[in-house]
Amino acid sequence: MKRLFPLIGLLLAGCAVGPNYVKPTVAPAKTGAFVDPAAATPVFNPAAPVENAWWHLFNDPTLDRLVIDALAHNTDVRVAVANVAKARALLSEARVAELPSTNLSGGYQRRRVGAASAGLSNGAVAPGAGGGGGPSHYDFDLYTAGFDASYEIDLFGRVRRSVEAANADYEAASADLDSARVAVAAETARTYAAACSAAEQANVARETAKLQDDTLSLTKRLFDGGRGTQRDVDQAEVLSQNARALVPGFEAERRASLYALATLTGRPPAEIDSEAAQCVVVPTVVAAIPIGDGAALLTRRPDIRAAERRLAGETARIGVATADLFPRITLGGSASSAGTTFSSLGTASAFSFAFGPLINWTFPNIGEARARIRQARASSEAALATFDGTVLTALKETEQALARYAGALDTQAARTQAARAAEDAARLSRVRFDAGRDSFLQLLVTERDRATARTALALSRNATASAQVDLFKALGGGWEQPPETIK
Repeated sequence: MKRLFPLIGLLLAGCAVGPNYVKPTVAPAKTGAFVDPAAATPVFNPAAPVENAWWHLFNDPTLDRLVIDALAHNTDVRVAVANVAKARALLSEARVAELPSTNLSGGYQRRRVGAASAGLSNGAVAPGAGGGGGPSHYDFDLYTAGFDASYEIDLFGRVRRSVEAANADYEAASADLDSARVAVAAETARTYAAACSAAEQANVARETAKLQDDTLSLTKRLFDGGRGTQRDVDQAEVLSQNARALVPGFEAERRASLYALATLTGRPPAEIDSEAAQCVVVPTVVAAIPIGDGAALLTRRPDIRAAERRLAGETARIGVATADLFPRITLGGSASSAGTTFSSLGTASAFSFAFGPLINWTFPNIGEARARIRQARASSEAALATFDGTVLTALKETEQALARYAGALDTQAARTQAARAAEDAARLSRVRFDAGRDSFLQLLVTERDRATARTALALSRNATASAQVDLFKALGGGWEQPPETIK
């Protein structure tokens, strides 16, 4: 019987109602080379494919390990993994409808039937009530066993469209998992860079404070020797304390980033990564970054894939809703055996069966079905708009990331030159001051400029690293070969 039902369904099935899904086309202007002028500069390589495990380009083993830990233990990734498992189970449930549904039953009852209700009393009354003395009821055992089967003939494709929708939902959930991996990898790299930057800035502040302390000591000695004024001492004290005041803030930011890094890797904040805590130099990519083109971007970004799969699912649901306009035909059959003794089950006298089609049709009141079709079409239009918006967002984010990264590199180059010039100026000013050729005010100004330039350079390095991470995230890599998620 299990083979008979699918065969009948294949013979009777017609074309599935509703629109057949066609993947939306993307305008050629969206698939060509990136338009930002920075894309043509030597810092990018449009001809090379995007690096999958892009964090390796930073050449930092600690960062490599942290990203792998985050991909394996991060709670957002675990949620996405669970959502994929749920979608897979829903797909399995939808596919079950393609097969006959069966039910086995068996039971035992101790039953009592009143003589009058059975039509066997012949006017007898209950004992003690006067009159005849016939029995008032009959007691007996009843054993039953049965088998039921039903199969929906998918004449209008309701079941097939339901499976299409469930399969699209499963693929969309898988793409969402990849998006979660992209986001977690990027946030881990960004947070690690922020911790390193805060440590670097704290060290710069400490070195600046030490230099200012040396200047303050010199100023006090000059004042004690009659060569300076109290104002000079106070000004040197201000610079020294200002430099020292920056250290606690940078240290606090370093610890905050380390706490966030622990959480990203699925650990409590107290379990700070010891190797990450030792980082004092912001990691950066020095090689030309491969970026590909728009066509490669649209096939690589998982959020675009998820949006496209959701559009496919909503299109299939139009067919599911449309099928409700037509009759639903189900073939059903049952076989049962019932007897007053267990040994009588299975005998010919206890056996009964039934077989036949059942037609269920909500006609002529089909207003509800038409309303569901309109809802499904509206959901499909919204999904198409979401897909188009996701494509535009992906292109926008990439173009913005290209521009900002190129700008960050130019800024860092200028900050580097400024820091070198400020260092030379401060060194020469001290030599000239010791020789009596520069005033104390000139010395203070050059040392303040040096401290400002070094702090700006440290900030610029962090901005460059963050811009690199933003670019890698916009390019959509990092999900292709993930580690197994640890629950």
